[in-house]
This record gives sequence, structure tokens and C-alpha cells, in this order.
Amino acid sequence: MTAEQAALVERLRALLADEPVLREVSMFGGRSFMVNEKMIVSALKHGGLLVRVDADRHDELLARTGASHAEMGPGRDMGPGWIEVEADAIRDDELLSAWLGIAMEHNRAVTGGR
Repeated sequence: MTAEQAALVERLRALLADEPVLREVSMFGGRSFMVNEKMIVSALKHGGLLVRVDADRHDELLARTGASHAEMGPGRDMGPGWIEVEADAIRDDELLSAWLGIAMEHNRAVTGGR
């Protein structure tokens, strides 16, 4: 795990500490956080964030600073609902929390969670 990734993982753990059904798994080349058995975000090796969002909001969210279409590799688009956020765009907890809120909103909609 890179230093950037480890720092982001610690920030995510702190921000998600109150979630009752939380687990971490290695996937998508990063450390992914699952709430109610659905991935919400993944801390990527370069310190960026992969975020699972409502596909209907995909284009709207791409307009945010540092957001781009997520790819599984060069030229392999993950499709609507998967956004990658650059490390600089989540440099403070307020910015990171905003993306977590968007991910949790989608998670609650698809899982019926709290």
C-alpha cells in the first residue's frame, strides 16, 4: 500500500466509523469500503478515490472538480455510476465527506439501509 493510499484509508475509516455494517476488502486495485455489503468507495494507490454513485447523477457529478469517468484500465470505461476523484479534489475531510455522502445516498437507495 502506498503512503497516499494508507493515509486515505485512515481518513475513510475515521469518517465511516459510525456505519453499523462496514467492512473493507481489496478490489479494483485499492482498499474498498463496503456498507450493507455494497461497495461505496475505494482508496486508490495514488491517493484518489473510486466512488459508486447513482448512474442517473453520473454526468452531473462529472462536473465536479477532479472527477472523471472511472476506468478498469486504459480504454476500459466502467460505465455510468463509477467515478474516479483525483487526490487533490479530496485533500480535506470536508471534500472527502461530500463524496462519501453521495456514495452513501446511493448505497441507502439500493440497499434500503439507514
